[in-house]
Amino acid sequence: MDIAVPGGTGAVGQHVVAIARDRGHRVTSLTRSEGVDLLTGRGLNEALRGVDTVIDVSGIQTLSTKKAVDFFAAATRNLLAAEKTAQVRHHVALSIVGIDRAGSGLYAGKLAQEDAVRHGEVPWTILRSTQFHEFVPMAIHAASIGPVVLVPQMITQPVAAREVAEALVIAAEQGPRGRVADLGGPRRELLADLVREYLRKSGQRKLVVKVRAPGAMGLAMRRGDLVPAADAAVGRQTFHEWLQARPPAD
Repeated sequence: MDIAVPGGTGAVGQHVVAIARDRGHRVTSLTRSEGVDLLTGRGLNEALRGVDTVIDVSGIQTLSTKKAVDFFAAATRNLLAAEKTAQVRHHVALSIVGIDRAGSGLYAGKLAQEDAVRHGEVPWTILRSTQFHEFVPMAIHAASIGPVVLVPQMITQPVAAREVAEALVIAAEQGPRGRVADLGGPRRELLADLVREYLRKSGQRKLVVKVRAPGAMGLAMRRGDLVPAADAAVGRQTFHEWLQARPPAD
């Protein structure tokens, strides 16, 4: 297949590109550095010419509900319009477990993305996954105040980004199937415990302070609403295994 990957240089996207190529597919990464802008649609028609399948792993880092919704609505609208012109046969989108129960921030953006995909004219598959293992160092970076890290009370079930990428490529090969089984990691964890383990492994001396995040999002975090149901697909690599495999300098 000829596959285009919006967000092909991101945490999951780089694995999608590598895995798809290893499986014999022709792959193009769609990024701004390669002349493609999802928000304006610039370069999309040219980039999708001859493409069979799009695996959309594009994203935005924001806590703002408006920014997230605006990004995913516009990016998906532009992608689907260009895909229709190019006669793309399959749109695969990566989403997040639990977005129905925590409709703010990035989760609200993903709801808008899913809605656009479902009501679009390109046959589709949507895969929801839990947070990646890489979410932990990102959370530490975002929530550190000097020697203190503010960590929301959260039940999580992190999954390896590479395993999410594998599932996306397999979904692309199987053809449009609508919403497929959610994907989570092999163990339920408390985010604060994972943060402490990461800090120890990376030699950072920081005090972890657990906080109650406000609103529906905070409640969903505390109740375990952001982990997959019992019938979900389960990844193989635990957070501990992922952390031990990282280079010492990371």
